[in-house]
Amino acid sequence: RSVFRCLFANSKWAVMCLLTGVNVRDALNQAMDEELERDERVFLLGEEVAQYDGAYKVSRGLWKKYGDKRIIDTPITEMGFAGIAVGAAFAGLRPICEFMTWNFSMQAIDQVINSAAKTYYMSAGVQPVPIVFRGPNGSSAGVAAQHSQCFAAWYGHCPGLKVVSPWNSEDARGLLKAAIRDDNPVVFLENELMYGVPFDLSEEVMHKDFVVPIGKAKVERQGTHITLVSHSRCVGFCLEAAAVLAKEGVECEVSNSLLDIIFVSVSYTNGLFEEGCTPLFAECPAFNYLDAPAVRVTGVDIPMPYAKILEDHSVPQIKDIIFSVKKVLNM
Repeated sequence: RSVFRCLFANSKWAVMCLLTGVNVRDALNQAMDEELERDERVFLLGEEVAQYDGAYKVSRGLWKKYGDKRIIDTPITEMGFAGIAVGAAFAGLRPICEFMTWNFSMQAIDQVINSAAKTYYMSAGVQPVPIVFRGPNGSSAGVAAQHSQCFAAWYGHCPGLKVVSPWNSEDARGLLKAAIRDDNPVVFLENELMYGVPFDLSEEVMHKDFVVPIGKAKVERQGTHITLVSHSRCVGFCLEAAAVLAKEGVECEVSNSLLDIIFVSVSYTNGLFEEGCTPLFAECPAFNYLDAPAVRVTGVDIPMPYAKILEDHSVPQIKDIIFSVKKVLNM
């Protein structure tokens, strides 16, 4: 008992981690809480983030702790409050701008791209823009076409933005802290269906200074036959598919995120499966190591249907990953 108190005395969240794991929602909440406490320039604004504790309860408890000046409820006007946040970043503050869903960022895309993304470069590095735009991204469940779009590729093609798409609680906690501390604008794409999923976190990850470097992929599972590359929720799908395929003698390597890990992985697995990956791989040196063409498994090219059975057939499933791996390996 005394050892327990010694190890975790400085972290109430570590106790939760030891007992039940930390879900993605709480990991995000912890990251914002610790960064708000660490740097008085950090503040959060968006619709329902304060008194209501956030539409998805990601900001739960922060308004009571930090008050109206640090946790700010805004009107329903994405263009307006995104512009306020960008201006605050110009003035030296470090805003976290929450979109209730990234689909609503379309109302503020001029602020995100023309104001936030381009200013640091156009000022020759004189004017940093330390802002994080965050919120749920991609398909959820039963929310139809206008609430189900994935903006990873949209914003990933815009120079000046760092785009982050976390999978588990370690990603969420470490990457959000890194994003808040970054002097560049960061687009932080969460997944609504992952908010309540718990993951065990180590004492190292629970440390207040732990960050995950932006732009560094991680091998979640070692393998020798083929590399599965994904991000966000589909990393879990790839791991589940890899477990099924292992029973058939196929060892899949699973990479969480994109290009910097692909060369290393593909150079010895000699095959590649991509989920929602950018087509830049064709220009990567690893292309020469492939024994078969790369295969992409993504959502079908239609607006998201509302009906659940159609929705399930519109987004990648574990069976689709298994089918594609077998296709690449000629099984």
